[in-house]
Amino acid sequence: MSRKRLTQIMPFLMPIRQWQRSLFYQIEMYFDKNKYSKLKGELLQFEVSNSKTLMINEKSGHDIIYQKNKVHNLKVISQTMNNIYIYPHETFSFCYLSKNSKKYGKFKEGLVLANGKIVPRVGGGICHLSNLLYYTFLHSPLTIVERHGHKVKSFPNPDKDSLDGVDATISNGWLDLKVRNDTDEIYQISISFDEDYMYANILSNKESKSYWNIKNDNFKYFKRENKVYEKVSVIKETFDKQTNNLLKTEKLYDEVVEVKYELSKDIKIEEEL
Repeated sequence: MSRKRLTQIMPFLMPIRQWQRSLFYQIEMYFDKNKYSKLKGELLQFEVSNSKTLMINEKSGHDIIYQKNKVHNLKVISQTMNNIYIYPHETFSFCYLSKNSKKYGKFKEGLVLANGKIVPRVGGGICHLSNLLYYTFLHSPLTIVERHGHKVKSFPNPDKDSLDGVDATISNGWLDLKVRNDTDEIYQISISFDEDYMYANILSNKESKSYWNIKNDNFKYFKRENKVYEKVSVIKETFDKQTNNLLKTEKLYDEVVEVKYELSKDIKIEEEL
């Protein structure tokens, strides 16, 4: 039997532990010799990639107020990184920038995954933005330095056409989303909202010669020790912008996540060998 963490025995200590981890993480980044993006400016001319996501998930199985609170939290956190430049040899860090969120407003209670369960927490739901940014980064030449997928899938994708295995969870002090600019161009993040959707764009000071497509392959459900898992391969294709010729295909990784919601009876679930 595994030993319980102190914060599991005394949950009231969690805010102190989170503050401690966040502080140590920021100190580590200060001394790690990376140059982190922090300058904002006017929008750059050329679009590299764009994406959008529906903000309200009607299938969450929880009170809709937490979805509405999430939208509020997304608008607050987005202001810390909207219009940020990523100069050559700079690294974008979600946690490095989001530490300044207090100056843009107070967070409300949204849903988070804690100890394998979906629970309301102040600031919950900001992973919706890191998910969108990660997916948009994949459609660019930026180098993914750090990304962590969710280990548990608690409800179906709100959009039936959305890809699997392209999420990025955030936990300040523990888990970050980082991308590095290894090119000679300047890149920029632009985030906007309408009533239903959140939008992310990657812009550049030069027109790109390529474009990218992300797709899934080898999707399946399987059972292991009476738990159901989803497994999928994430593939990145690079195309020439002028000719539309496929230049490169690479398998980025296989993503495995536990499925916590009830699947339709017509879905095939394999037994793991």
